[in-house]
Amino acid sequence: MFTPAPDSLVARDAARGQPGWSHAVHLMWSMWVFITPMFEPHGFTTRWVVLTLASYPVFVLAYAKACTCPMRHITWYALLMLAMAFALMPWYVGSLTYFMFGCIMIGGCLRAIPYAAILLLANAAYLSEGLLVGYPWQSLLWLPVTTATIGVLVQVQRVGKRKDAELALSHAEVRRMAAFAERERIGRDLHDLLGHTLSMVALKADLAGKLIERDPQGAQREIADVARIARDTLSEVRATVTNMRNAVLTAELASAKVLLHADNILLATQIDEILLKPDAESALAMSLREAITNVQRHAGARFVEVRLQRDGKGVAMEIHDDGRGGELRAGNGLTGMRERLEAHGGSLELLGNSERSESGTTLVVRLPARCLA
Repeated sequence: MFTPAPDSLVARDAARGQPGWSHAVHLMWSMWVFITPMFEPHGFTTRWVVLTLASYPVFVLAYAKACTCPMRHITWYALLMLAMAFALMPWYVGSLTYFMFGCIMIGGCLRAIPYAAILLLANAAYLSEGLLVGYPWQSLLWLPVTTATIGVLVQVQRVGKRKDAELALSHAEVRRMAAFAERERIGRDLHDLLGHTLSMVALKADLAGKLIERDPQGAQREIADVARIARDTLSEVRATVTNMRNAVLTAELASAKVLLHADNILLATQIDEILLKPDAESALAMSLREAITNVQRHAGARFVEVRLQRDGKGVAMEIHDDGRGGELRAGNGLTGMRERLEAHGGSLELLGNSERSESGTTLVVRLPARCLA
């Protein structure tokens, strides 16, 4: 009954990594149903108890369904909350809470202008009913202000979530295109390397087959050429694969530039020409990827600088951003980086803005000299 639909509010939050129970926390605001009678002359009357027992479970059920149903159905549950508020208002002050939740939930699948129009009409009708049944105007004045404020926040939040989703989609597309371009490059390199060679091998093998009876020595020469060409080609393939592995760090730098540029973050690089062993370079590239991802997601930076240089102890890569800095705590990403580097005898150092004259955060990755090719 409460299994979240694929496009429900709960499912969308889960897709963004947010806990599904976050909407249950918002339900705590409904405690005003039980607090409001404390400020009334009659307090907790028998009528209040009966109406609460009859209406509050229905309200909670409607709220739960609104959070887990398909987006196109939210309006119906929001209208149920509003209908309860209008029906109970003459006898039950808790209807004010139901009205607030109805106004909030009805904006879940509406655009800004229709949502504003519905809020205006609902508030006008509810205020009119309240004045007609004898509510003091002072107790109703806060209602349109609060619903309007929450309405604006709901729309701003929706726009922010939509922008985040579009940005995540663009990042995924950039990575997909980068992987596709890398596969095309590898295909071209292997075609250029092997196409001519295999054609030559096939030609010489055919020639050796024709010469084997009338010119055995010529056939042996052709076979010897085939063996030499095969050995040379094997060496070239190995060299090409090594170059592909050594291009990992270069590819990560290109990907980092595209990723940061999508968020209007400037990337500056100062990279020395250093040859590393493939496994060590892979660890360095993965560290760069994790660091750039953290900057893009959490730092709030406008400028990032990456330096790679050789020193007396080996290789040092420094990644500095001008973001918010502050207290730094190692999470799973940094722990994984440190473990990969330590497997090669390297280290990871994290410096906050309190440890440097510049603002922001600096990540220093080191690999020993034995990682050099």
